[in-house]
Amino acid sequence: MAESVPVRCPACRREHLFAASSYPCVCGAPVTPALDRLADPVPVTHRVWDDDWVTVPCDACGREDEWPHPELGCVCGTVLRVPVRGIRPGGVRQPPRAGTAPGTAAGPDPGRDGTPERSAHTAGAPTPHAAEAPASPGTGATAPHAAEASSATDAGAASAPAAEGPSHGGSAPDEGHHADVPPPAGGAPGHSPLPPTDPTPRRAFQPVTIRTERDAVTAAALYLRWLGYRDIRRADQRPPSGIGLAARGVLAQVEPTVRPASLRDVECLWLTAMSESTRCVYFSLAGYTDDARSRADLLGIPLFVLDLTGTPQPVNAPADELTATGA
Repeated sequence: MAESVPVRCPACRREHLFAASSYPCVCGAPVTPALDRLADPVPVTHRVWDDDWVTVPCDACGREDEWPHPELGCVCGTVLRVPVRGIRPGGVRQPPRAGTAPGTAAGPDPGRDGTPERSAHTAGAPTPHAAEAPASPGTGATAPHAAEASSATDAGAASAPAAEGPSHGGSAPDEGHHADVPPPAGGAPGHSPLPPTDPTPRRAFQPVTIRTERDAVTAAALYLRWLGYRDIRRADQRPPSGIGLAARGVLAQVEPTVRPASLRDVECLWLTAMSESTRCVYFSLAGYTDDARSRADLLGIPLFVLDLTGTPQPVNAPADELTATGA
């Protein structure tokens, strides 16, 4: 269970007992930001994306993900950002530790463990025994000329049987047999292309219970990440209503109020996505009007309804297809 800490509002001096929300890690363990009892809460006067998200490590698997920064709404109307210890602002990543980067070979680093690196001259240098070996007496050829002569002799011996052919009793290759065999595809002899495989199944989506409008936006962001979209952030262009989210290859809009999404909302989202050459998705807490659903079906916009458990439910056929295929 999350730890509860006392939080005092600096505006009205009221004291609240606050517990941070827990979020599901991909390993299945709950991730809860650790609240800082010694730091004072900060009133939120304007929204900045990096301040709204924090990077919190999972205690079970060590994976670091970005989660919403804990906030508390006071009865006086002030929104307080509760300090968290042991985290970094969202979007800031630490460089990978040594030995954990993908593609890094295990073993000592040349030049750092006392062993000098082998350069091109070192790799090609002759051994001391070869350097000290004298040339055969009576021959005036140096080592390079002797090597060239040896190579020429080997090449001539290898080409001699091929040049002799049938005249020396050898049998000619069956040219008709080799002509009927097609060359292997892909340039790799003996290897045929593998049949297409089904996409890797995704883990079951773990929702976040919706209690506030912020929870609805969090649920939509988690669902987009579950579909396969990355780098989820606030959209650059603020929509006429609701909250805009953007990721690589998608533009999403979340309507976290009890007002159904209208035809104008759906059309504005589609026009914005067309100007950015990306697809769009709509999430609504209270559903959609009939004309909004009809226009979304015509334009191919996936529509989802957020239930109170935080699970987006597909409303139309494009939403069903997106849920089945993912990003």
